[in-house]
Amino acid sequence: MPIHLPYNRNLIPHAKKLRKNPTPTEHKLWHNYLRTFKYRVLRQCPIDHFIVDFYCAQLKLVIEIDGDSHFTPEAQAYDAERTQKLENYGLRVLRFTNHDILQSFSGVCEVIEALKILA
Repeated sequence: MPIHLPYNRNLIPHAKKLRKNPTPTEHKLWHNYLRTFKYRVLRQCPIDHFIVDFYCAQLKLVIEIDGDSHFTPEAQAYDAERTQKLENYGLRVLRFTNHDILQSFSGVCEVIEALKILA
């Protein structure tokens, strides 16, 4: 059964800018894996008052890639709150670091691939 997620239209222009200028790790994950994923994946998708890096509705999955700015205490608290809010909508949130994408790309893909089996 599909779920209805709140959508903030005011975030669309910013989401489009982010899509046009992905980080190197977002680019790598998208072009080397998610673009041809079995299920449709959206990039820089507004959900509630957030823009998530990747969203797969069929798997109820959000994938976030955390760069260096995510490791301050303030950013970690914000990310925890954000993750909790997304999980309250029934979504599963996977967080990977830039290091994960750059150094363990096949492992990242295996984690995501394992979720496909659960669908």
